[in-house]
Amino acid sequence: MAKQFIVETSARHVHVTAQDLETLFGKGYQLTPKKYLSQPGQFASEERVDVVGPKKTLSRVSILGPLRSATQVELSLTDARSIGVTAPIRESGDVAGSGACKLVGPCGEVEVAEGVIAAKRHIHMTPEDAAEFGVADKQIVSVKVNTEGRGLIFGDVVVRVSPKFSLAMHIDTDESNAAGASGNVMGEIVE
Repeated sequence: MAKQFIVETSARHVHVTAQDLETLFGKGYQLTPKKYLSQPGQFASEERVDVVGPKKTLSRVSILGPLRSATQVELSLTDARSIGVTAPIRESGDVAGSGACKLVGPCGEVEVAEGVIAAKRHIHMTPEDAAEFGVADKQIVSVKVNTEGRGLIFGDVVVRVSPKFSLAMHIDTDESNAAGASGNVMGEIVE
């Protein structure tokens, strides 16, 4: 049997800096963890912001913690088009020259000059996982996902290796919908 890993859907979300969090929610504000995620130390917070583009607004978008060194907005391509912003497909953290939007919180607004991306699909692995799967950091692979009636193979999946990670693949909502993914979805590297 092929080695498999969980495939998780990563919905639209925002990562913020400490400074932007204070602008949006007030001086000294701290994120309130609501749900811990599969990656160690990562959480969905209680806090929500509106993501404003030239065409429309996405209301009550979740902020993920912990705080980051740069504010980043991760949208599906459908989300980005619907609000009229550019969202190049990038790895998390690669925001130079990416799309712009405005974030609106209860205490203020932040103009994000660059930071809107569609996250490149990826697999988080520890070094031990990478050795077991026979892959290396930054390697591009294809992943087969078997779902009822809509199974498919995702190409251009980047492997991300760090001892801080936990084994899981992340796709956005457009990709999840294309595969008809719901519940516990597993993937396997096929190339």
